[in-house]
Formats: sequence, C-alpha cells, structure tokens
Amino acid sequence: MPPFLTRATWLISAALTLLLLSQPLSTTVQLEMSIGAIVLMALLWLVAKGQTGRLTFLAIGSLVVLRYIYWRLSSTLPPLSDPINFGAGLLLVGAELYCFYILAVSLVINAAPLYRAPPPQDEDDDLPTVDIFVPSYNEDRHILATTLAAAKSIDYPAGKFTVWLLDDGGTDQKCADPDPRKAEEARARRKVLQALCADLGVSYLTRRRNLHAKAGNLNNGLQNSVGEIVVVLDADHVPFRSFLRDTIGHFAVDPRLFLVQTPHAFLNPDPIERNLKTFDRMPSENEMFYAVGQCGLDKWNGSFFCGSAALLRRRALDEAGGFSGITITEDCETAFELHSRGWTSIYVDKPLIAGLQPETLSDFIGQRSRWCQGMLQIMLLKNPVLKSGLKPIQRLCYLSSMTFWFFPLPRLVFMAAPLLYIFFDMKIVVANVDEAIAYTATYIVVNLMMQNYLYGRVRWPFVSELYEYVQGLFLIKATASVIISPRKPTFKVTAKNVNLDHDQLSPLALPYFLVFAILSIGALVSAYRYTFEPGVTNLMLVVGLWNLFNLITAGAALGVAAERRQTEKAPSLAVDRPAVLNLNGMALDVTVERISGAGCRIRMDAVVPVRRGGDTMVGTLSALPQANLPLLSHARTIPVRLVGVTAAGEESVCDLVFETLTPGSYFALADLMYSDAGAMSRFQMRRRTHKDIVSGTLQFVRWGLSGPVRAFAYLMTTTAAPKAEEPAARPRKAERQRAADAGRPADAPSARAAEARNAAAPSSEGSPGWLHQMVESEAATGGPERDRRTADRPEPALLPTRAG
Repeated sequence: MPPFLTRATWLISAALTLLLLSQPLSTTVQLEMSIGAIVLMALLWLVAKGQTGRLTFLAIGSLVVLRYIYWRLSSTLPPLSDPINFGAGLLLVGAELYCFYILAVSLVINAAPLYRAPPPQDEDDDLPTVDIFVPSYNEDRHILATTLAAAKSIDYPAGKFTVWLLDDGGTDQKCADPDPRKAEEARARRKVLQALCADLGVSYLTRRRNLHAKAGNLNNGLQNSVGEIVVVLDADHVPFRSFLRDTIGHFAVDPRLFLVQTPHAFLNPDPIERNLKTFDRMPSENEMFYAVGQCGLDKWNGSFFCGSAALLRRRALDEAGGFSGITITEDCETAFELHSRGWTSIYVDKPLIAGLQPETLSDFIGQRSRWCQGMLQIMLLKNPVLKSGLKPIQRLCYLSSMTFWFFPLPRLVFMAAPLLYIFFDMKIVVANVDEAIAYTATYIVVNLMMQNYLYGRVRWPFVSELYEYVQGLFLIKATASVIISPRKPTFKVTAKNVNLDHDQLSPLALPYFLVFAILSIGALVSAYRYTFEPGVTNLMLVVGLWNLFNLITAGAALGVAAERRQTEKAPSLAVDRPAVLNLNGMALDVTVERISGAGCRIRMDAVVPVRRGGDTMVGTLSALPQANLPLLSHARTIPVRLVGVTAAGEESVCDLVFETLTPGSYFALADLMYSDAGAMSRFQMRRRTHKDIVSGTLQFVRWGLSGPVRAFAYLMTTTAAPKAEEPAARPRKAERQRAADAGRPADAPSARAAEARNAAAPSSEGSPGWLHQMVESEAATGGPERDRRTADRPEPALLPTRAG
C-alpha cells in the first residue's frame, strides 16, 4: 500500500474511533464496558503472546483511557459561574492531561522496544583507535585508581587505545587559587594523580581554567588526543573488560553512527533502595529507563548520550564543535545536536560498567535537580519542536525526555486536590460516586495494568509515584528557577562515596514531616465528616480514599528520609572467579565469591580448623586465568589479611580485607572484579522479578505504615541524643587523608580494626597450625575432588550486601 494511503487509513480509523468514544452512554453501560475491557485485557495478558497480542492489549487499554479523558473534559469541570472552583478544577485537569500525555508518548515510544544483536567482531588490525576519557573533579585516589586500572585492562589491542585522566581538580586556575589552602590542595592533588597515572601507564591531562565544566574538560581531551572513537567514563564508573569488544563493532556497520550508549549499572543502592531495604530484591529505579526506555528510543533513532559508559565518533564531535556546553546536561545536549545533523545512535542493552550512586538523600536530590534543570534548559533554549534536522518521531522522543521533568507540578496538584474538598468543600470535580467508579476507578485499574504490563519486570507498582514524590518536593524550586532564568543553573558535581556511620534523619526530612502531618489531619477530618456530619455524601469517602493513598505515599517517603547506616565498607559484586591465595608460603586454589575495593569473600575446598597463634594472617591474592579470558599481563597480587573463617560442610568460607594497594594491586583487583560483565547482568536479572498489582500494592502499603514509625523513632533518638562531634556523613576521601596524615596506608584498615578482626577469627593455643591441617584435609579428598570448582556444585549463598 502506498504511504499516503496508509496514513489516510490511519487518520480515518482514528477519527472514527474518537467519534465512537464521544458517544453518550449511561453510567451503568460505561461501567459494564470498562469492566469488559479489563477482563479482555487480563485474558490477553495470560494467553496472547507476541507483538500482535501486545499491541491489542495496549489498544484496548488506550480506549478506556481516552474515554475517561473525554468524560473529564466534557462533563466534570465546575461551571464558569464559579471561578474559584473552576480555576482549581482546571489545574487538576491540566495535571491529568500531563499524565495522559506522558502515558501516550511512552506507549508510542515503548510499544515495541528494539533489542539489538551483538555487533560483528572485526580483526584486531581493522579495529579503530580509541581514546578513553575519565573526567575527574574531586574524586579520591582509590576511586580513580580502580577506574583507570580497569580501563587500562580493557580487552583491546594494546597499541590501539589510550586511557586519559582528565583532571579538573588540579587545573592551573585551582593551583593559583587566592585561598592558600585550596591552592595547596589542588597542587597536591595534581602531584598525586600525575604519579598515579605514571604508575598505571595512563595519560594525565589537566587545563588552564575550569571553563564549561565537564563539557569543557572533555573538549580539552579532544584537542589533545587523536583516537577515532572516544569513550567517556565517569570517574566512579568502572568498565568491565569486554566493554569495547561488545560495542565498537557497530561503528564499522554504520558510517553515520555517532553514539553507542550502554546502561548505567550500580554496585550500591540509592537512598530509597537502602532505606527501604530493596536493593537486593527490587529492580533499581534507573532500570526502567535503561532496560525499556532507551530500547524504545533506539527504535526511533532517539537514544541519547547519558554522560558515561558511551562511545562517540570523533568525526561527528568535530563536526558539531565538540561536546556541547550551553546547558548543564552536556550529554543529552550533545546527542541532540548530532541527531539534528543527521547522525545516528545505537543503544546496547548490556551492562558493561559498574558505577556508584549518591548515598545520601541530599546528594540524590542534588543530582536529580541538575538533571531536571539541564533537560529543561535544552527544551527552553533549543526547543525540539523548532529544531531543524530532526525527524518528527525524534522530536517526540526528545520532548518526552525533557517534559518528563515537569512531574513535580502535577504531583503537587494531586497531593493538594483532595484536601480542598476535605477542608474547604471545594467541588473541583463535578461527579457522583457512581460516575467516579465507572470512569475514574476503572481508568486507574487500566492504567495500572498497562504500566505493569510494559514495565512490570523493571518497576514495581507505585514505585514511580514514590520516587516522584520524594524528588518533587524539592524539584519544584529547581523547575521554577530554570523556567524563570534558563541560563542561570551551573554544573555541580554529585558527591559519591559518602559514608553514613549511623542511622539518622536526613537534613531534608522536615518537608516530608510537614506534608505527612497535613495529610494525616486531612484523613482524620474526612473520616469525621463522613461519619458524623449531616449531608455529607459518599463522595467524601471517595476523596478520603484518594487522600489516604497520598498519605501512604508520604509515609513511605518518611521511611526514605530516615536514613539507615551503611553496613558495608565498600560496594561489592558477586563473582565466581578462580584465584590463588598465598599464605604462610603455601599456594591455595580458591574461588572469589564476592569482592569489593576493600575486601572479598573466598571459598576453598578444605575444612579450616582452628589456627595456631604463630600463623600469620597476611598473604596475597591473585587471579587465575578463565576460559576465553586470558590473564592480564600486568596484573600483580593484592596484599590481604584473613579476618574470618567459617566452615561450610567440606569447604571453608574466608573473609579477606585488602591491605595497602599498589598500582599492580589495582590491576589485580580489576582482573578479579571486573573481568566478567556477566556478573552485573546476573545481579540485575536476579532482581527483575515481576511484581503483580496486588502484591505490589500490599508492599507499598507496608512501606507507608512502617516508614513513619521508623522516621519518628529516629526523630526521638535525634532529639534525645547529645550532639555528635562529627557529622554522620563524611566523604571517605577525608578518612583516607587523615589516615595518610597519621602515617598509615590510605586503603589499609587501622591497627585497632585489624586487631578486632583478628580477635574475631577462631584460635586455639597448642592446636596444630590451621593452614597445615587445611592442606592435609584438601589432599585427603583425592585428585578429582580437589579440582572441583564452584560451577560444579550448587550455588552457595551470597554474602549479604546490606545487613539492615
């Protein structure tokens, strides 16, 4: 069929559908039709598979949504003769239309996400040259050394890639700061990082002035390098060894390809995940964007640069004048400019980096404020609707990503709307209870079904509402400021690797308490009025239930504001990596089960009895080669200290902490922790359990009930406790600096901590040396049993990531 006939058919069909949806129906018939649609959708969900079933399901749900929107616009607005109620009602309808717009756009973009096949593998001689940029501002040496060593260890021909540390914390401008203390810190940083880069074999680069923040730093890297492909890695985004092999082949297929973006995956929970204890069992918030949203955008050539874990073609960047720096989100802005010039992008849905998220609620809100303001800056300064060169669907893709950040405004309206009726009798919706059930209740059910159908494996029910509420209270100000002055926001680096050493209330907790109190009063007033006040109709019950949902959301947010202490020194990853533990002159084959930048847990095929007092606890750990994964030629050993031994049947599980890490040790750490990208994929897939609407609702209610209890308990504890000498949250780099000043290694445990860990290990004077007994026990098992690896036995329980 010719394209014009196809478009005409679609337009005629759409017009007929809208005409049918606008026909008047009785409330009873509307209810019956909506229930019929819900039943039909449920049946399709159960039995219809494939693209046809998916599109049919979404089409039926869309008809119910459209019918609801028509009813709201045509029948429920207060009369113009009542200007106050009409104005408030118009605000509520506007908020609902915004949600309808977001839903409609997401259905268009994500109805059939694109999942790409692996790229072709070229011969080493045919591969392009690569520059790997690691921009840095204030990250500590340990974080940078880990990322740089892993980047240097990427599986790629040695002569074809260069790793660059782009240091914006040691610029000439900072080294000449008028404040002598700041100038000395910048000079010391430059000296330390130059030495680190020399030890690791990577290139150090700084610049004269800190112009245009991260974009300026990256452009300085472009001016001083020549690689055909540029990789951008945030300082706390550590790449796995297969990063380039799994991505770079796409550039050979499409000469107009400017971007290959991969997902951001994280080793540590964000504040919501940590404080609600969901990190190990619930999909992370960003997985909805990276597992579905970016794949949907990719179908329309709309996937965009996310600032890290990405490859870009230098020729495309040169054509656009480098990385764009007008807004504070240089990543999306750069992709926006290059898409408008006819370049294409690709999204690879495979986690190939392991990063860090903000630990505290304050840092989390600060990060999201920057994202919000930057995306709105692009929309206001470079409107996608007016931008030449973009295809219509690309305009819609960018509009979707930018206008999403208006969500704080409708979220505030939805919180306040029921209170207007409860407190002031303002009737901003003209409807009775029967209509509310026939239209509103069925619309909510259908909306939940559609969201759960599309995103159920990566987003539990009502989690989006919680994240939006937690952010929305503070993003209102950020949104307003950028609308008033689009060029005013400035780039602020998000603090990472912050240590919370005890439970505390977030400094941002006050607004959450105030909103919870107001909603609680609203719940009490609505219950009282419905029960005792003459003339109050069942509409008060409906509005009261609406307010109750808001109260549950606010209660869950209080649980987020009650910040739990961190129980893990450094974020860890479950791996299954063969290694050798050298202890007391003996080499033991072990399997590293879980590892972090501070220590690891190993398993060995031997029973470890008590140790003799004379045995040393200090040794070294090194990797063994794996199938299809050669050992790094420059990897060395990691000095370790044994701090705990647990018998597990015929095996032993040992906890090791790392001592002073040398440059070679960082390469060994990269080999052990970041060799297998499948470790991160397996972790994510274990969390991607589909949560149905009923169980998801019950979980959300539990958060809403338990959150206030814990928050008020923290409040009482904070009020009763004396003021602490040090803040609860402090950067770990400060701890390392104090350690260095005290004359001990920055990454080593203190002597007191080491003694405490040694005291925890089993011991018995006069008993045979535990190491010799372990070797004898291992030898007694025989040859085949001795060579048995973890893959040949049932998967052991993993070391918990969080203990509370």
